Amino acid sequence: MVTDKQVWKALESVMDPEIDLNVVDLGLVYDVSVADAGEVSVTMTLTTKGCPMSQTLTRSVEKALSKLPGVASVRVNLVWDPPWNPRMMSLEGQRKMGKEPGAVKLWEKY
Repeated sequence: MVTDKQVWKALESVMDPEIDLNVVDLGLVYDVSVADAGEVSVTMTLTTKGCPMSQTLTRSVEKALSKLPGVASVRVNLVWDPPWNPRMMSLEGQRKMGKEPGAVKLWEKY
């Protein structure tokens, strides 16, 4: 069975094509869950509600996670609360973007 940790790791391969940073380091992914039947759910946001890459990003998430052994289905839930802001980026993401580091990785608990 696939684990939450494997899902987070796979999400690191999904790049925002406009920013050239992965969705995890950008802080776009709020939560992941894996059901016993291999059903993966990802709760995430985008940098803006009108993001022109919304379909591209959600499809990329679905594609990356579908490749994991034990994944039967992937559901991406786009949410707007809390709204994304640059402080949600990981320390590495902030460094890559030239920002002063100060974020906490949401996935460190795994």
